[in-house]
Parts: sequence; structure tokens; C-alpha cells
Amino acid sequence: MADERRYGEDEVGEIFALAASAGSVSLPAASDREGLTLAELQDVGREVGLAPERVARAAAALDERGQVLPRRTLLGSPVSVGRVVELPRTATDREWHFLVAELRETFGAKGDVTSHAGSREWTNGNLYAFLEEAETGPRLRMGTRKGNASELNVLAFAGLGMALMITLALISKGKVGLELFFPSFFALMGGGALAWNRLRLPRWADERERQLEHVAMRARELLAAPPIDSPEG
Repeated sequence: MADERRYGEDEVGEIFALAASAGSVSLPAASDREGLTLAELQDVGREVGLAPERVARAAAALDERGQVLPRRTLLGSPVSVGRVVELPRTATDREWHFLVAELRETFGAKGDVTSHAGSREWTNGNLYAFLEEAETGPRLRMGTRKGNASELNVLAFAGLGMALMITLALISKGKVGLELFFPSFFALMGGGALAWNRLRLPRWADERERQLEHVAMRARELLAAPPIDSPEG
């Protein structure tokens, strides 16, 4: 079928990792740039000793967690995460309220709820969740970015630049003693800010992705069941 789900290279690797009980699995060469269908994955699984049912369950588990969007980086550190999950059906108004409650509990934030042009949105600063209709059907698109990462790097480079300029000025005047303590302070502050970003941003990104995965799986679970309509009256 033309619209059959195809799994990309990263997804193929994750599916076989989930399906394999132990050891490593040699992954197939990506001859088709559009990806592999579930049937093709199962054929490959048979060749490496994996039952088709296990491959199917692994693929279903991957779909429940949604597609992880590429992280944007700044100086090698992640500053944004995102996830898109295809939903079994469109959510009712009451089910959307349940999803909003799940978002608020997961992220510990009230957020703002809006809707327009067929899209329902929950936003809290840079954090967002959009329930929308796509060509492939209803989907939940979520993501966030670390808003203060750039600002901290700017302050860090400003401190390092200030330290360099003061140091060069002191050296040109022949002052290389205790006077260098002042620019050293700026250098320490700037270097510390850069190091702090390098330490905190990967942890932040990992935590946010775990939270997005949790919401994605809860959304799939909710909408896999029969629709829950709003109570009358």
C-alpha cells in the first residue's frame, strides 16, 4: 500500500534493539531511502532469528512512543527536543481535557490552552503540545527549547572577552603581578558559565524527552480506547 508506514534507519535500529532479547543484531543495509515497511522488517527479522510477532510488538512499542525529532544544538549541547506521535483517532473535547491534565501533571506547569484552525494547543513558555490534523491523520506534536542557554553563553563569552582585553591592557603596561587577579575573575566566571551549560543541557534534554515520551504513550493509550464524550448537561 502507498500509505503504509515506513520506518527510517534510526527507527529500524531501535525496533531490532527492542525485539532482540540478547546480543546484537546485524541491521539491514538501507537500500530504500524511504525506509522499510513492517512486513520488510519481519522478513529481515526471520533472517536473524527473530519471530515476526516480536518485531511487530517492537514496532508497535516504537509507534506508541512517537517519532523523536532531531535535537537542535548550541556549541555541541542540546537546546531543544521534540516528539511527534501519530494518534489512532481524533480526540473528543473531554479527551483533550484529559491530555491537558496529563501535560500539566507531567511538567508541573499550568500552561495556556487555545484552539484555532482545527488545532488544539497547550503552551507554557517554550514548552508546547499541539493536537492537530496532518496528511497521515491526527497527531500530537510536542517540544520545547532551553530559552536561557544562549543568554548564558553570551554572558560567558562576554566575561572571557573582558578578561582577555584587560589582560592585554595590563601586559602592555608591564603590570603582570596581582593586577591580573581582576581579569582572572572574569575568565573564571566565563569559563564556569560555559562548563555549566555543557553539564546541565544534556541532562535537561534527557529529562524532557522522557517526559514527552510519557505523554505520547498516555495519549496513544487514551485514544486507542473507544471515544469518551463529554457528559450531557
